[in-house]
Amino acid sequence: MAGEKLDGRYAKIWAASTTSALGSGLATVAAPLLIASRTEDPLVVSGGFAVAWLPWLLFALPGGVLVDRVDRRKLMITLDWIRVPAVALLAVAITTGNVSVVLLYAVLFVINSGEVVFRTAGGALLPTIVPKALLERANGRLYAGTTLAHGMLSGPLSGFLFGVAASVPFFVNAGTYAVSALLLGLIGGAYRARPKDGPGDPGEPVKRRSIRSEATEGFRWLMGQRLLRTMVGLIGLLNLTLVAATSVLVLLARERLQLGAVGYGLLFTCIAVGGLLGSLTGDRLIAWCTPTWTLRIGLLIEAGTHLVLATSTSAPVVGVILFLFGVHGALWGIVASSLRQRLTPPDMLGRVGSTSLFIIAGGNCVGALLGGAVASKFGLTTPYWAGFVVAVIVSAVTWRVFDRAVVSAAYAEEAAVSR
Repeated sequence: MAGEKLDGRYAKIWAASTTSALGSGLATVAAPLLIASRTEDPLVVSGGFAVAWLPWLLFALPGGVLVDRVDRRKLMITLDWIRVPAVALLAVAITTGNVSVVLLYAVLFVINSGEVVFRTAGGALLPTIVPKALLERANGRLYAGTTLAHGMLSGPLSGFLFGVAASVPFFVNAGTYAVSALLLGLIGGAYRARPKDGPGDPGEPVKRRSIRSEATEGFRWLMGQRLLRTMVGLIGLLNLTLVAATSVLVLLARERLQLGAVGYGLLFTCIAVGGLLGSLTGDRLIAWCTPTWTLRIGLLIEAGTHLVLATSTSAPVVGVILFLFGVHGALWGIVASSLRQRLTPPDMLGRVGSTSLFIIAGGNCVGALLGGAVASKFGLTTPYWAGFVVAVIVSAVTWRVFDRAVVSAAYAEEAAVSR
């Protein structure tokens, strides 16, 4: 829309998100390296992924209720400051030689307990400062910054820093959370999800319902949206197989691709480069290709990624397919986030977003445990073959779901909601 633009508030959110993503990316790569340096058991390695995703199952729904009750910006700042000492504690334990897999699991749990609410709050905050006409652009740039920091930079940097000292990636991660909190603190204004005054007499507080009833309301609303519930269900199912594959990727990189710590980090860089390209050009690519074909082509790339990982022993070939997967992931993320933000009533953004994360996290958590268990019993490439089969079946079953009529109906519904 003419005259509308992304303002300074968005710039601060972008900077905070990108900085935080850099530190989180360092820890994401360093954690499995730390575990793998102490054990070669695939189940123990994948257990770190399961612990990291468990909070998304436990706290996503109540977290969404919290996001819809309080000032979203202040909540994000508080969560950042809570995570600073948690990561610093782990870094100190590594430095002093007192670290254990149990401690690492515990810190990962704390970090991700904050992350699930932080991400929900960020997703709900964005539409309150960005014009609807610019949501695709705003989400694309936000995803680009996160992808650049989390994948492209943090992968090889974490491998390098881990080689210098295993504690360094975690010390840096603690610092990035602090910087993120400071940047968010520079944003002016109040961003409380609901007004203090109810629809009755001025000054009369809104009577709160139970957490369960409010969470249920968000869940029911999402389930009533055909397009959104289909997308969330698909992402949850596909992420089950994706995380199962990713949870043992460090072992695949070492045993089949003959890669060390830096090489393993570079695999994430390939994903990040593709994600960055998809993010920066996402609004234009989606408009040119249409959301329908963006989603359909993405399903084919998903299947191809698993097939290559299951069959190839060439690091360059794996790098190329991971690059394409990064493009696909960015475009899917932009379409899904923008549609959800467009369609959801403002007072339900937190709960609907957290319900989506809850469903997706279910696949992630189960996939993390499943990947290690399947690889231990049936071989390292088995999770990738399973992922290929699931992606092919999903593509065939849902090919006609994401047609132009469905997407057009969704945007028509947005217009009705906006009136």
